[in-house]
Amino acid sequence: MCSIALSRVLFAPRVVPKISGTVSTRWYSDESKATKTPLYDLHTKYGGKVVDFAGFLLPVQYSDLSLSESHLFTRKSASIFDVSHMLQTNVRGKDCLSWFESICPVDLKGMKDGSSSLTVFLNEKGGIIDDLIVTKVNAETLYVVSNAGRLEVDKQHMKETSEIFRKKGNDVNVEFLETSQRALIALQGPKAASVLQKLTDITVEDLMFMTSRLGKVAGVDCRVTRCGYTGEDGVEISIPAEKAELVTEALLQSSDVKLAGLGARDSLRLEAGLCLYGNDIDESVTPVEANLTWLIAKRRRTDDNFPGSSIILRQIKEGVTKRRVGIRLETGPPARKGAVLKDAKTSETIGAVTSGCPAPSLGGNVAMGYVSEALKKAGTQLFVNIRGKDVPCAVAKMPFVPSKYYIKK
Repeated sequence: MCSIALSRVLFAPRVVPKISGTVSTRWYSDESKATKTPLYDLHTKYGGKVVDFAGFLLPVQYSDLSLSESHLFTRKSASIFDVSHMLQTNVRGKDCLSWFESICPVDLKGMKDGSSSLTVFLNEKGGIIDDLIVTKVNAETLYVVSNAGRLEVDKQHMKETSEIFRKKGNDVNVEFLETSQRALIALQGPKAASVLQKLTDITVEDLMFMTSRLGKVAGVDCRVTRCGYTGEDGVEISIPAEKAELVTEALLQSSDVKLAGLGARDSLRLEAGLCLYGNDIDESVTPVEANLTWLIAKRRRTDDNFPGSSIILRQIKEGVTKRRVGIRLETGPPARKGAVLKDAKTSETIGAVTSGCPAPSLGGNVAMGYVSEALKKAGTQLFVNIRGKDVPCAVAKMPFVPSKYYIKK
């Protein structure tokens, strides 16, 4: 969920000395102004290859596993991702639900306390300012996690809209949690729940997908939300910054858990059919075009009072000219962002790739992109231009790998 594509930060490697006197290879962009997360020392301790990603120093991978090995380990066991770069926000006040619904198409008033939802900030044209997860703690408290790449944009948007709301006599207060105050880790994979249960007083079995609870993890007061960015079962754990290493090290005591970085996170989310802001969605794209119409809650469609609602509701009724789709390539190199998509019958340009990478779980390569509405059907044959060559590909259903979210049966 970050706006800066991984390919933009994988610069040429250079060798730097380690404290031990040995050497390691790291990938750098300009890190002079980048922020260290509360887990920075832990990353270096475990051989993390650190890059400046959205203004934060984060590991692409670790020395013990290749990117594909880390990806596959997550799918079969459990991995920890440092996602402390995400913006965590607390919102309080008796009118906080009404304010948040004024900037998002989510139905917070219809949600149960302790439940979470994916939603989007929208502009007046229906374009996506950012995607985020909002938790309704109760009728007067929200907990929000949004993207690092949109950190300043999101802060300004929430500041300005809440101030306007307050001037009308409403009660809402927004508190941004700095990285120096709060860390965030994602524990993802089929063994995540069993590992976590041994260290928490929360009954993990009762914590459904997209629900959130306060509780202790390794003796530390944390917020645990059952969600993630991999398509696997898992949780995100919000931790006081000074206790982040303690909690992470406690989880790492299990042989079923390893650290994972940005590289595996990107390929996992793409296999899961999840959008990357700045690649697959941005302010020029509406939720309908992005194949995210389900984010427009039923009541909100009736109310017709969210930003860009007239445009979005018309698109729902009348359709759009382009749509985000999944793309499979059985052979050849992966299709990267910007690769031109063509109609296989006419060779006419009909769209472009927005994200693409190898798919370790499947073999071959997967991608996302936008195509004309007439060509959105799964199985439609296309060409994608890679390095000047038209390579056969096909529109595919997403997620590419079945989701394994924990939903009560």
